[in-house]
Amino acid sequence: MPEQPPFEHTVPGFGTVRLRPLDPERDADTVHSWVAEERAAFWGMTGLTRDQVAGIYTHMAGLDTHHAHLAEKDGAPVALLQTYEPEADRVSECYDARPGDIGVHVLLAPAGPQGPRPGWTRSLLHVFTEYVFGALDRRRIVVDPDVRNEKAIARFRSQGFRLGPAVVLPETDLPDVYLPEKRARLAFLTRAAAVPDDPR
Repeated sequence: MPEQPPFEHTVPGFGTVRLRPLDPERDADTVHSWVAEERAAFWGMTGLTRDQVAGIYTHMAGLDTHHAHLAEKDGAPVALLQTYEPEADRVSECYDARPGDIGVHVLLAPAGPQGPRPGWTRSLLHVFTEYVFGALDRRRIVVDPDVRNEKAIARFRSQGFRLGPAVVLPETDLPDVYLPEKRARLAFLTRAAAVPDDPR
């Protein structure tokens, strides 16, 4: 999948979100500060150094099948979106991928000193689905949150995702990346089932 140019989408009552390709070095401090928090434990990078995080995303930037994007609102980073081709990922061992499928991982920035921000998660997920179904012209999204991550599963369900089976993603041990075995709950969203343009 060729790299896409920056994407912008305006959500009524929320604002405009810009998606751009993640710069592994320039954005490493930001991403490391997010993944180091206990709240991001399911992301699987809590014990990594800043340089290790940069290395992972440098490796990803060299792939044609996996892409990382930084979401910004009013110039401030608010989320990390990763997209990937399911047939090039271990998730393909757990379900039958269809033409037009795309895998997605989402990590939201911490709320910060202002505290919880009602509507932010739903609005950001809406922008990401608009990007995948519109700019990338995909037919179906697959996500694989950890089975213990009940909050993420509930968020996807509220966005219109249909829950699939609980699966075990196999351990992956390659020269540039190691992923331990993961118990995940698959969920799917088709273009037709996506939430309309005012997600709140």
